[in-house]
Amino acid sequence: MSRRVSINQIRNIGIMAHIDAGKTTTTERVLYYTGRTHKIGEVHEGTAVMDWWDQEQERGITITSAATTCHWKIDDGADHTINIIDTPGHVDFTIEVERSLRVLDGAITVLDGVAGVEPQTETVWRQADHYKVPRLVFVNKLDRVGAAFERCVEMIEDRLSATPLVLQLPIFVEDQFIGLIDLIKQVQIIWRDETLGAEFDALPLSDEQRDEVELERLDLLERLSSLDDELLEVMLEGEAPSEAQIMRAVRQVTIANQAVPVLCGSAFKNKGIQPLLDAVIRYLPSPADVPPVSGLQIINKRLSDKRVERAADAEAPFAALAFKIADDPFVGQLTYLRIYSGRVKAGEGIWSASQEKRERVSKILLMHANQREELKEAQAGDIIAVPGFKGVTTGETLCDAKHPLLLEKIDFPEPVIRIAIEPRSKADEVKLSAALERLAKEDPSFKVFSNEETGQTLIAGMGELHLEIIVERLRRDFKVDSNIGDPQVSYREAILGEGEGEGLFVRQLANKGQYGHCFLRVRPAAEGAGFVFKSTVSPAKIPAEFWPAVAAGAKSGYESGGLASYPMVDVEVELFDGSFSENDSSEAAFNAAGHIAYREACKRAMTVLFEPVMEVSITVPEENVGDVVGDLGGRGGVVKGMAPVGRAQAITAMVPLSKMFGYTTHLRSNTQGRGTYQMRFATYAQVNEATARKIVGDYAV
Repeated sequence: MSRRVSINQIRNIGIMAHIDAGKTTTTERVLYYTGRTHKIGEVHEGTAVMDWWDQEQERGITITSAATTCHWKIDDGADHTINIIDTPGHVDFTIEVERSLRVLDGAITVLDGVAGVEPQTETVWRQADHYKVPRLVFVNKLDRVGAAFERCVEMIEDRLSATPLVLQLPIFVEDQFIGLIDLIKQVQIIWRDETLGAEFDALPLSDEQRDEVELERLDLLERLSSLDDELLEVMLEGEAPSEAQIMRAVRQVTIANQAVPVLCGSAFKNKGIQPLLDAVIRYLPSPADVPPVSGLQIINKRLSDKRVERAADAEAPFAALAFKIADDPFVGQLTYLRIYSGRVKAGEGIWSASQEKRERVSKILLMHANQREELKEAQAGDIIAVPGFKGVTTGETLCDAKHPLLLEKIDFPEPVIRIAIEPRSKADEVKLSAALERLAKEDPSFKVFSNEETGQTLIAGMGELHLEIIVERLRRDFKVDSNIGDPQVSYREAILGEGEGEGLFVRQLANKGQYGHCFLRVRPAAEGAGFVFKSTVSPAKIPAEFWPAVAAGAKSGYESGGLASYPMVDVEVELFDGSFSENDSSEAAFNAAGHIAYREACKRAMTVLFEPVMEVSITVPEENVGDVVGDLGGRGGVVKGMAPVGRAQAITAMVPLSKMFGYTTHLRSNTQGRGTYQMRFATYAQVNEATARKIVGDYAV
């Protein structure tokens, strides 16, 4: 690294929010004021450093998470390193947020000062809760008409169930946002527009400001003292806490995830970024402040149930998590690593615990969006990229071969939409297969599979935009032209009752008999249990050595489905009877018998289709609410609520995904182009009889 600092002076943070809240604009200002870049990049001009990919620049949205590193000094003079990951706001790319949060120590949540807490904000907030990531909130866009800082703070409490600690208040002069008040230091900060926000003045409070500041500061101290005993003791003794004592308390409760500091500004107008950087250093944790990462110990090449911890210490055994795979046009495949403990040098070998093989670290790269800086060594707390790994995939553990362990993997959402894809020419056939394989390796929420009945290749993703981007990447990056089918819903199949089936497989193959015979009973399993297999058959009827083969055959039926080749959910399978032949029985025969019996049992257990239901959030002008709600009702949607957002209304509804294709056109028509919407997967629900008949015929009902 160009400047090595101690681990206590490193901050690994993400910037997350709803689409268009200003994440990338905020990051661009951070890079400018820290000296990482010498010109401010703008999203709307296609010049944002972090949105380096051509599709991001054309569409004006972040599609893939980008990493960068910068340095910042606070008033104690210490130099700190900030590793930043800028994540997408569009729900179709939520996997980028998920895997980033898995490896980060802290996060900045950006809110639109007008819209406040939006649907995708709630989604990323829940993801951060899952990984216990401390965060602070930056209320952005306070220069816009309709911005309301106080309402945003209320929404943090109401919608995110968090305890906000307001550290700053905005200053307006006739509707113009000019600066902010620091409640801890009790000064007002006014930016100089002529310096593009690089310079500002810290001024004493005016007489008009003192009363409001005193009330807000008292509220801050009361909230803090209810969470921090040390500060409470100071206040009970009748003393006025010092700035250092207040900052220490804010840091403690933030790292403990008991509260979130709230700051304000306008990134586009170059206001509020320097205090935000100060807050990142002061209040968000270093790698040494978070609990040690833990994993399962590997003993004699076998995974044990013994958990071991790795502290954020460069002298500890090496442990890292591969959280992202990306294709680089210059160095090939890049594997992004978060190093939790130990150190690694270029040219060394490390152990892939998941693949059980050695990988060589040919180079160590520090990434700045799509630019690279080569390092000789990296250590605990660093986020790096390594080219050339052969078999490493997202979520794998890389460690010291002498001290192997397996870290917790990353949870990836299941795709909800799929389309058929085929090459336009014979020459593209091989290229298409290779390209899809590489894209699936990069993006775990993107799946590729074949329909055995039709022979079609199907690709599945998190939404129409997600798949649209994939197809465009095939054309641009891999030079593969393809034909695309209409979007299809990724249904699931489930059983409602209990059923039994017999599987008999008798064949003569290569002058040898094949015999497998079993009876299976299926019933619904507990929600989230997946495929559950048990055997109650006597070993005298079917020897135990053949039970795994029966289970494998049944599981293949579970994965391929019985109605329309959609995956099944939550089925318990019991092997309770059967027979075998001393001479002719084999694992292959019982595998086939298990598959036959499973499908027969599912027919008798009343197999039904479930479809993905989306939570749709639509923002429309007041005068168009009636038309939009009526249209949702015609799509089988159920409106869950409405709330005012400035001069518009935010409508939340649950709508089957199958009814949402092409919705953008209808919404624009109903609102004269002024309506916007976002949707995310909410749950699966059983399809009605008429829909089931359309999909699979009378067999479904």
